[in-house]
Amino acid sequence: MVNKKQALGRGLSALLRDPESDITTKISAAQNNRVVGAIAEISINEIVANPFQPRSVFEEKALVELAASIKEHGIIQPVTVRKIGNDNYQLISGERRFRATQVANIKSIPAYIRLADDQTMLEMALVENIQRESLDAIEVAISFKRLIDECDLTQEQLSDKVSKNRSTVTNYLRLLKLPAEIQMAIRTKEITMGHAKAMLAIGTEQEQLELLERVRQENLNVRDTEKLASGTDISLVPKPSIKNFLTPDLENRRNYLSENLNNKVELKRSRAGKGKLVINFGSDSDLNRILSLLEKE
Repeated sequence: MVNKKQALGRGLSALLRDPESDITTKISAAQNNRVVGAIAEISINEIVANPFQPRSVFEEKALVELAASIKEHGIIQPVTVRKIGNDNYQLISGERRFRATQVANIKSIPAYIRLADDQTMLEMALVENIQRESLDAIEVAISFKRLIDECDLTQEQLSDKVSKNRSTVTNYLRLLKLPAEIQMAIRTKEITMGHAKAMLAIGTEQEQLELLERVRQENLNVRDTEKLASGTDISLVPKPSIKNFLTPDLENRRNYLSENLNNKVELKRSRAGKGKLVINFGSDSDLNRILSLLEKE
């Protein structure tokens, strides 16, 4: 039986080492002005993004920081591309570095040039991102779904390719059955995959959304969420009273704000430090008055 740890060998690293995936085995140096056995410097304008990139969100601050590092130290690890025409290339992996290079306004980037079909490109992009960039659970699930649908893989074949147990692959795919609001809560890190797995145990979408709201309001951990999810009807589980953890200093500040704005001010805070500040107003003119006062501050 093939060891699952070795299954990743057909992922990014092995594919890059495989001479069958190297363009130098197909195009001689005389046919190609870039010797692709080594690293080639390619103009940014000649490279297009990878349509199979599983990561859809790149944090702007992180890209700016990476761009600054690239300006100072250069590209330490080349990106990988495939040739799709005369002086035209498509990214296989390294999109963060590619985007950061654009932010840094650098005109070229070092790259390995390979041959890869669409299935291989999708696999390589997915494997690289899972290994190095920690995709959120929904991005991983979407990528797994694309591999299954677009590359005609079974869950067992997919588990071998990404070196994960089949049950793990199944758990990720099940996340896509959750309502969009819960999926977004996973992506924004309001809840964890553990919370989401507990919600999957509930039969109806409405109950899942009710449990999500409970998690948000009461800052429930995974274990508490699982306990609620195990009930036959979570709407029948009595809601514990929500304590307002305000320090004396915060109460004084709330009172000060209320007096200065001449309006009721509500301040709620959980034990974890999350909460909300609500300023009441009676009319549009009252709202404009409050906004003017706040702007002066």
